[in-house]
Amino acid sequence: MPGDSGGERRRSPADDFARARPEVGRSHVDYGDHHNRWRAYVGVVSYDSEPRRVIGTQMARDSSLSSDDRVEILLDTFRDQRSAFYFATNPSGALVDGLVASGQLNADWDAIWDVRTRRTDQGWIAEFAIPFKSLSFPAERTVWGFNIARHIYRKLEENRWSGARLDTQLYQVSEGGEITNLVGLTQGIGLDVRPFLAGRWLHVGGQDDRSGKPGLDVFYNITPSLRLTATFNTDFGETEVDARQINLSRFSVLFPEKRSFFLQGAGVFGFASTGPEPAGGIPPAGADVYPFFSRQIGLLGGQEVPLDAGIKLTGTVGRTDVGLLTVRTGDLRIVSEKNFLVGRVKRNLFQQSYVGAIFTGGHPAQEQSGQTYGADMRLATSRFLGRPNNLVVNAYGVRSVNEGVPGRRSLSEGGSGRDWSYGFSAHYPNDKFNAQVAFREIQENFRPALGFVQRDNVRMLRMAASYNPRPKDFLNVQQMFHDIYYTRFTRLDNGQVESWDLYVTLLDWHLRSGDNLHGMFDFNPTYERLFESFEISPGVHLLPGEYRFTRFRSNLVSTAAKRRLSGSMNVTYGNYWSGKAEQLTTSLTYKLPPRFTIGVSTNQTFARLPEGHFIARIFTANVSYAASPSLSLSNLVQYDNRSRNMGWQSRVRWTLQPGNDLFFAFNQGWIREDVGNLRFRTQDSKVSTKFQYSFRF
Repeated sequence: MPGDSGGERRRSPADDFARARPEVGRSHVDYGDHHNRWRAYVGVVSYDSEPRRVIGTQMARDSSLSSDDRVEILLDTFRDQRSAFYFATNPSGALVDGLVASGQLNADWDAIWDVRTRRTDQGWIAEFAIPFKSLSFPAERTVWGFNIARHIYRKLEENRWSGARLDTQLYQVSEGGEITNLVGLTQGIGLDVRPFLAGRWLHVGGQDDRSGKPGLDVFYNITPSLRLTATFNTDFGETEVDARQINLSRFSVLFPEKRSFFLQGAGVFGFASTGPEPAGGIPPAGADVYPFFSRQIGLLGGQEVPLDAGIKLTGTVGRTDVGLLTVRTGDLRIVSEKNFLVGRVKRNLFQQSYVGAIFTGGHPAQEQSGQTYGADMRLATSRFLGRPNNLVVNAYGVRSVNEGVPGRRSLSEGGSGRDWSYGFSAHYPNDKFNAQVAFREIQENFRPALGFVQRDNVRMLRMAASYNPRPKDFLNVQQMFHDIYYTRFTRLDNGQVESWDLYVTLLDWHLRSGDNLHGMFDFNPTYERLFESFEISPGVHLLPGEYRFTRFRSNLVSTAAKRRLSGSMNVTYGNYWSGKAEQLTTSLTYKLPPRFTIGVSTNQTFARLPEGHFIARIFTANVSYAASPSLSLSNLVQYDNRSRNMGWQSRVRWTLQPGNDLFFAFNQGWIREDVGNLRFRTQDSKVSTKFQYSFRF
């Protein structure tokens, strides 16, 4: 169902007023031998005229720092102006890291590094210590790309060392500056060995299952710019659970990858068949194509498939990015052991562009096989028509070939083909004016065995434009957003329109206080044509035919996240398919910075259709406590009324020292016995532990 979950509408760093003001801070970059370990040191002094108002509400590893004062660093070690290592912290010393590729941040990547911070009577200071062993870089290169940004949240201000323009983001690596004279850098042997010991206790249906196993992760820098990652007897017991979703559409929903092995070097496997990203709060097009989506490996029908071994090679050779992944999964009752192979290559062009190719081999299902191959291209510039404006053009073509898929014949068996997807997009992502157009065709037999596609047998067209002025001295408004998005899907088999929708944002004001008045008068005319019956909710079937309806969205409240108590409330209402429906999303967060945070959120849909009434509900509660940046406890409780399941995960992460971690996770599930009461019975219990220790050579 269209609509967001009540979070921040705009999340782009370009929202902040980016200005270079060297008098408010000072940084220093150095490198040297510290106890025989080569590291890069970055020291930052952040002066503040009101040091007591410096904000640092988060302390746990990989916390979201979007509502904190923070310092962010990009290291473009290959000086390719496309990708970079990302490190950030806040006044409370939280460690946040990630990988930047093609203007997007993957914050799930973790490195071995350290940071120390301290508040002073002049502001706050931070010192980053980043071992060269944790980075990849060409051995002969003495120049790295570098950028650093400081955010002062109470002022919604960003101070950036290089590329400080409203039309650019920190993640545009090409806008960074340079650090030079990096002579004699070394990674030693370049070998990390990380043995681990994992244990599990599972209680289901009165039966106990106890197991334990050792495992090993190995990281080896074949060259300073080419890394080999290997895992044996892999365990993902420390992985966070997925956020609940109730799917009220006819198409698949995407759950992000969270497993550490697959996140290492994930950027190289990205493909130009996704995006452009819509403005915050605008529903996505729902037609992204992923030739390779790593969650297809090791997960089948919601059940975990053991990984016996995996090897990944990622890095750069000259101006070419390469990625090679091979994985072997173990035996289960539902599927026998399988081998999977993924290959990716990207040849970098100019400053921000590339051409590439991808291949995948293997199929997760029993007695089925599949291959996917394709090519893509990205042309990007931040100097469009000689002016400081951004333009990104993507194009791709990809084909899937599957054998043994029920109900589908291969070409060798006389099948009809129709197993391609191709498209292009152009995006003009700038501060005041933002526009995009995307075309995509997904044929009826296109099924990437190791990928993900939301819908098929369609041709998509999306066009959009945004006008986002920054008024001066008008009601404390920082920026106004106005959007028009039109999306249409046409069936390939009969040429008929399957669906279209128009999403218009008339009033979306962001105030200098950090509070927002967004989505006050959004409206969304929609057309849907069903070619077969659709069960939108258990027992509620929509008949084939045409449906026209208009939805409206209003943001009732959205307060600044810097406040100790903050929250939001959104309501979407109007006609819905053959009847009417209201969707209410709420969130409330209370902080005792920097250690304690509690948040609750709801997403509820109340539908009244001639075919039947239904209510879809998701309740979520988060409680987290950080004793220090190296020791944190998080609790996540979720309930949805479709599965009638309530789940609780309690997760502890203790970093004894960088690279040496102890994880403990407790999962408890309950099932609601009857819709008419609140009685729950225990469904399952699970305890997982994992200890890993890193040896660096």
